[in-house]
Amino acid sequence: MSGTNQSSNGLDPRRRRLKFRLWHRGIREMDLVLGGFADAELAGLTDADLDEVESWLDVPDQQMFAWVNGAETPPAEVDTPLFQKLRTFHVQDLKD
Repeated sequence: MSGTNQSSNGLDPRRRRLKFRLWHRGIREMDLVLGGFADAELAGLTDADLDEVESWLDVPDQQMFAWVNGAETPPAEVDTPLFQKLRTFHVQDLKD
């Protein structure tokens, strides 16, 4: 997969911007992890969830990748139910 295959039509401006940013992180691995999650979940997230996802963009790619893959334990403030949903999504995506 080289990028999103889902349109941003129907998303509000905040979700459109966020989807673009999640698909253009910096390292390809994080583009795929976060972009795929955005395609699957972004439309249904609450404003509080969107705030959290936006905070993920402040984390360096290598650090975020280590947390998502379980190579390192994320700090408690990052290891939220939404982050666990991202990790579960990523693991499931690897199986598919």
